[in-house]
Amino acid sequence: MADLDEAASEGTVASPPVTIPGTVKVPPIVVPADPVRLFNREFSWIEFNRRVLAEAQDPSVPLLERAKFLAITSNNLDEFLMVRAGAIRDLIAARIQERSSDGLTPKQQLKGIRERVHALMADMYRCLDEILVELRKVGITVETFAELSKKEQTALRDHFERQIAPILTPLAVDPGHPFPFLASRALNIAIALESERGESHVAFMTMPPMLPRFIPIPESGLRFIALESLIEVHIAQFFPGLHVRRVAPFRVTRNADIMLQEDEVQDLLKSVESELRRRERKEVVFIEIAADPGDAIVDLLSSATHTGREDIFFTPRLPKLSDLMQIYRQAGKPSLKEPPFNPRIPSQLASSEDIFSIIRKGDVLLHRPYDSFSAVVEFVQAAADDPDVVAIKQTLYRTDTGSRIVEALAEAAERGKQVTAIVELQARFDESKNIAWARRLEEAGVQVVYGIVGIKTHSKICVVIRREAGELRRYVHLSTGNYNAMTASLYTDIDLLTTDEQIGEDALQVMNLLTGYSIATIQDIFDGQVEGWKWRKLIVSPTDYHGWTLRMIEREIRNARDVKKAQIIAKMNSLVDPTVIEALYKASQAGVKIDLIVRGICCLVPGVSGLSENIRVISIIDRFLEHSRIFLFRNGGDTELWVSSGDWMPRNFFRRIEVTYPVVAPHLRARLEEQILATCLADNVKAWKLQTDGTYRKRSSVEPVVRSQERFIEIARSEAVRVGPYEEAITKAGSYRRKAKRHRKKDKSRS
Repeated sequence: MADLDEAASEGTVASPPVTIPGTVKVPPIVVPADPVRLFNREFSWIEFNRRVLAEAQDPSVPLLERAKFLAITSNNLDEFLMVRAGAIRDLIAARIQERSSDGLTPKQQLKGIRERVHALMADMYRCLDEILVELRKVGITVETFAELSKKEQTALRDHFERQIAPILTPLAVDPGHPFPFLASRALNIAIALESERGESHVAFMTMPPMLPRFIPIPESGLRFIALESLIEVHIAQFFPGLHVRRVAPFRVTRNADIMLQEDEVQDLLKSVESELRRRERKEVVFIEIAADPGDAIVDLLSSATHTGREDIFFTPRLPKLSDLMQIYRQAGKPSLKEPPFNPRIPSQLASSEDIFSIIRKGDVLLHRPYDSFSAVVEFVQAAADDPDVVAIKQTLYRTDTGSRIVEALAEAAERGKQVTAIVELQARFDESKNIAWARRLEEAGVQVVYGIVGIKTHSKICVVIRREAGELRRYVHLSTGNYNAMTASLYTDIDLLTTDEQIGEDALQVMNLLTGYSIATIQDIFDGQVEGWKWRKLIVSPTDYHGWTLRMIEREIRNARDVKKAQIIAKMNSLVDPTVIEALYKASQAGVKIDLIVRGICCLVPGVSGLSENIRVISIIDRFLEHSRIFLFRNGGDTELWVSSGDWMPRNFFRRIEVTYPVVAPHLRARLEEQILATCLADNVKAWKLQTDGTYRKRSSVEPVVRSQERFIEIARSEAVRVGPYEEAITKAGSYRRKAKRHRKKDKSRS
């Protein structure tokens, strides 16, 4: 890091040349000293993944957490290559010459991506070597077969013959056996063979996904052998009469960009299923293969998959580093992980009253994962159980396997309530899962709607309609995060539970737009061709989110010029939209102080004299994925705080249903501003500052030392009401379950 900091101070950053076994040297990455007006989106993403890798490289991070971050880096890179690199290759194939925000053609972008990805992967494997050395010191090892004792080898041979060999299938390649299909990201083995007559052959073997990648060595504690290493030792038995010359583990990564043509879609569910099948066989964009595989294997893979040598990376060891997550999960060793943290139930919810009575008394704000997701689950479960609830309407983007929320919606429908679920089938990489549980909901009697072709439903809304004293009252849940218990423990998000009448009316109208309008009609509304709903409090894309953002920035500009209080603090995942970035530049030039907390991609160039000297950008990378989106506008002293499901990206503004909502209760606004945003901005342990050359520099840890996520954990622990593991949360929260049982008894008595 010292070298990078020194180079940054001189105006350029150059990574050292990287030599990759079996390839030419990768040139250093040089960022011009003169900053561009917009950073390249793809290169900015790679910089983000370098910050994730930095957690794996940091000796102060617990050792198994370092292995986890290395696995996350690998998985992130896979998705980037599948989606972003895949999309750019599509542009090249279509001969589209549209330039990026920084003036690069698709071919120039792809060249830059290749250079950066190769350099990043070289650093990942250097990091792996460091981590494996440290793991060995504490008794966690990944060993080769030759390193094992005779007893251990015998035990593993027996395990291989009984549990592995019957599942494996050798696949020859010759005139009678066509080149086999290689699934994206699956680990395979290429085998170079030679006959007694000196003829060369190549065969393949796919490692079954149901087998663990790292197999525990019997009676050895936390010692493992990689599956491919065990297979390699026994590979000859599958090819009697042939000599095994080389064995090379490898995997391919395929283009995963799904494209649905609106005029060809008759049934969205069937179209997505069909496109998923096509995606599995899309072109290969990248190959990762063990070092020194031999020309025969490389030439065959390259020609059969139409992949150039520039898209092949030769790994020194262990292709597919995302599988390191298996070791992280199997190794107990709590001393090598972050201290465990159990979320709290906010004191507002820790009451003997039912959840609807609590929300009626005042809005409830959750800051997850520090506040328990069980409160959201209980809201939906209580709606399913309560006989006075007549309808539930909910959007579902991603959810977890065995989701309690999905089951609660199914139970509600089975009890005769009107239940509507707007399911986003095109949530990338969760499409198959979403199709499966959408069918489960349909079987239970839920009215399932699949959204709008070409516009993803990314907003997180649940509307519960309850009959009270002869009137219908709307209870609304809005969130920046998904209805997913798994990610709820890993992502930071903001939730609002409210009975605000205008928010309730708007939320129902969002549902009506998603369920009651044809593609053509709703597109006319979005395009402003016909008059649509006049939103009361919510800001909804693609109708007005982009215009609202520009108007809010413009208002701060006017305030600055009128010598009124003017400030913008915005926390989000990505900042890409060029029109919004230009508006922020204009605000900076007018004297508006702007603090941006952008976890991932940021195309804005901060700190440039005369352009953006009043803009500061930081990124926080820590144990939880920063996922919440919060916007503060000082508004001449009448401060407004908003929370949103969408980032400041063209796709969120124009191609997704997003909802931005105000937080108006004074104590909740104070919590957002004075606790959450202020603490994030003060972080000097896990925060990185974006430089004018596009690189990031770790902020200095000076007194007082502030690690924002640890500070939020401390705040949560200081609360009087705490909860244990997720499964115990509701029990410890109070009387929700007892009330639910009473409601079930009422249901039975009425029937």
